Amino acid sequence: MVASLLLAASWVPARPPNIVLLFVDDMGWMDLACQGSDFYETPNIDRLARQGVRFTNAYAAAPVCSPTRAAMLTGKTPARVGITDWIPGARYPHAKLAPPEFNQELPAGETTIAEALKGRGYRTIHIGKWHLGGRGAWPTDHGFDVNIGGGVNGQPASYTYPFGWDDPKNYWRVRFLPDPGKPGQYLTDLLTDQAVSQIEENRDRPFFLYFPYYNVHAPYQAKPHVAKRFAAKAPGRLQKNPTYAAMVSAVDDSVGRILRTLDRLHLENDTLVVFTSDNGGVHNVSPQNPLRLGKGFLYEGGIREPLIVRWPGVTPEGQVANQMVTTVDFYPTFLQAAGVPIPGRLDGTSLLGTLRHPLPNTPERTLTWHYPHYHTAGRLPVSAIRQGRWKLLWFHEDQRVELYDLATDLGETKDLAKTMPERAEALLKTLKTSLAQQGAKFPTPNPDYDPEKPWRDGFSPNVDDGGTRIRD
Repeated sequence: MVASLLLAASWVPARPPNIVLLFVDDMGWMDLACQGSDFYETPNIDRLARQGVRFTNAYAAAPVCSPTRAAMLTGKTPARVGITDWIPGARYPHAKLAPPEFNQELPAGETTIAEALKGRGYRTIHIGKWHLGGRGAWPTDHGFDVNIGGGVNGQPASYTYPFGWDDPKNYWRVRFLPDPGKPGQYLTDLLTDQAVSQIEENRDRPFFLYFPYYNVHAPYQAKPHVAKRFAAKAPGRLQKNPTYAAMVSAVDDSVGRILRTLDRLHLENDTLVVFTSDNGGVHNVSPQNPLRLGKGFLYEGGIREPLIVRWPGVTPEGQVANQMVTTVDFYPTFLQAAGVPIPGRLDGTSLLGTLRHPLPNTPERTLTWHYPHYHTAGRLPVSAIRQGRWKLLWFHEDQRVELYDLATDLGETKDLAKTMPERAEALLKTLKTSLAQQGAKFPTPNPDYDPEKPWRDGFSPNVDDGGTRIRD
């Protein structure tokens, strides 16, 4: 951290770069052509990768959305921020453990990237999914000058006009749309229209555009003619869902429009562009092999993400970096790029040095995750640590651990915990120490536990809790 502070002090660009963060929902590690998909088509994102740095060891801060978003905006782990599950979470009345309570909105006391950049003269723009609280905790309450489409919900009622906004009782309706759209319009296209307008409007001043897409999250809906095109295409060796492929294509089209807008306005050389996702893909919709499983799990399929960064003059073209990076690294990276002092007590590390000099190897670094909740995908409360090539998972129901060597077993198929007990014990000790430092909360015995009933029996999302937890 001291080195980061010193480097930040020496990095004061004459003109702060524009920052564009393209944050896809539920996009998995294998969901791009440049990542290996032979069914999805992503020419614009592939172009971005050819012009910048593509990371192969990039991680989300959590296996679900809200915690990762909170971590990205604050530069702190979900455990430290106190948001460890998707908001508002879910009830599992018969599970063995009772998950801990967690913040139902981004705490007002946290200083977000948007707030930090405003002091440097940035126009701060939020377009798309928020999912970090309702009234009193909107993007505009956390430093964004503009909020378009960002509400309490984590998905739209529909991706096609009118997106649910015409029904005030629909929890999933899309809010804060200055242009309500027109019949037949696709939500991603409407939001991209707004992003293009904001770039044009702020071309003469530094801006931070945070564009968290609703795609490719459920409901799985796409433009019919695009889905039809993929339905006529031969299935890939791994992926074959034409509707999901069309949803990926909609994101790629959006990225292309944004990149072309930057080019047209001659802003491409003054703009840092980041493309990534909030958690792994839904594995039964879009398989992520060779990674194990997907969203909701702390196996690699649930947390390893595509990450591409382009900043002309800083990032070399067409490079692949194998350094381990995580969502919480964006906060100090953006601040350092803008010449803003990096505060203490952050869990992330600035990536500017890595962006200038990406390495083909995997330097030693320790990352941790904490998800003390059940998930409908079938995941049990678990924490995890990766240290270099080694990955350990600690399951809280029975305190068992699993140990994997990712250098030789990326798919996490061979548990080494029993054959390498000393390494497992050392990693578990490091994980527990780190979680204690983060103030992590743990699940406790559930007095209503019923061993005769499956833990998912009685599941219900906390969509409406008498107005005490969800305010809109």
